[in-house]
Amino acid sequence: MRTPDLFRFNLRLLTGQWFRTLMTLLATAVGVAAVLLLTGMGEGARRFVLDEFNLLGNDVLIILPGRKETTGGLPPLTGEGTRDLTLDDAEALLRLPGVRTVAPLVVGLTEVEANGRNRELVVVGTSIELFRMRQLNAAQGQLLPVLPLERAEPVCVIGAEVRRSLFAQQPVLGRWLRTGDRRCRVIGVLEDRGVSLGTDMSEAVIIPVASAQQLFNTQGLFRLFVQVQHLDLIEPLKPSILDLIQSRHQGERDITLITQDSLLGVFDDVLQLLTLAVGAIAAISLVVAGILIMNITLISVSQRTSEIGLLKALGASERQVHRLFLSEALMMTLIGATLGVLTGYALLWGGHWLWPQFPVSVPLWALLGAVLLAIGVALVFAWLPARKAARLPPVLALKGMTDAQH
Repeated sequence: MRTPDLFRFNLRLLTGQWFRTLMTLLATAVGVAAVLLLTGMGEGARRFVLDEFNLLGNDVLIILPGRKETTGGLPPLTGEGTRDLTLDDAEALLRLPGVRTVAPLVVGLTEVEANGRNRELVVVGTSIELFRMRQLNAAQGQLLPVLPLERAEPVCVIGAEVRRSLFAQQPVLGRWLRTGDRRCRVIGVLEDRGVSLGTDMSEAVIIPVASAQQLFNTQGLFRLFVQVQHLDLIEPLKPSILDLIQSRHQGERDITLITQDSLLGVFDDVLQLLTLAVGAIAAISLVVAGILIMNITLISVSQRTSEIGLLKALGASERQVHRLFLSEALMMTLIGATLGVLTGYALLWGGHWLWPQFPVSVPLWALLGAVLLAIGVALVFAWLPARKAARLPPVLALKGMTDAQH
């Protein structure tokens, strides 16, 4: 039987048994779409996180209080240590040769009240330098003024969501809001950039670092960001920074110094592993589709014994009959996989349309893997029923018998 004839024969068979075909196509399409959807979401999350951290720049070193000896893995994220980082440490670092600028960070939760409304929000204490490092811009008004680090000023910059929740559509610049037991005047509204350094900046109130220290009654800093004058100075400056802080902390080397690349490498590895894991879980549905194909093929063999007998009586070989049933399963799988790919991409782009800030990207290995796995599973599970059909004796098959014991 020629390939075009085989194609037309299978097409008539599939349309004739439309409900059986529909169930098989649905099972295959759901399996392929699930693989693409979950791996696409995992890859999108990975790209989103890496893009956010990449905004900090490769020329920035992050200093965390507390020493963490590691050969890999995540650095300490709590900001706790035996000695606090202070504004004096930041000033001393700024005097090191090769350091362009230093940005301190203090973070805390407090009750924020304005316009008769109140919410518990993240309050970030920093300097103008962090805005430059993170490429944060003002949608309205201005950013924090250039101030000495130890100087507190009753001014603040608020995120877009803070503006909406506290002030609705009213003008906001120049208005006062209360953070804890202190007041500050709104001088700017940030562009809506979403999560930055693990903090949703659209729901944050940003104040000068000295004001944050007074608000939270602390001298310690959560982080210090050190931007070097040139990328090549990253490695040479590491020992200088460690030695400087050690000399200022009574001989104790009690900080952790990490680079953008090391942090990104850890997150990249973790998120790639998670993407692979969810893709593998979704692929289980393709195995279920394969079992359905095997059952349907077995039913098809029992229903078409007379047809098989006629084909063999007309001279069809076992190989041709075997090929007939395998091609039927392959054809259904290819159609189902195509529908699954289209559905998966449609769902991903639909999600991207609803949340434009979340990138969507299906890795090539996931696309090829889902389609090839669907084909492989279909052929493997259809092999045994097809072999059974190919070995039916012509005389018994013409009588509608599947074995010699009937």
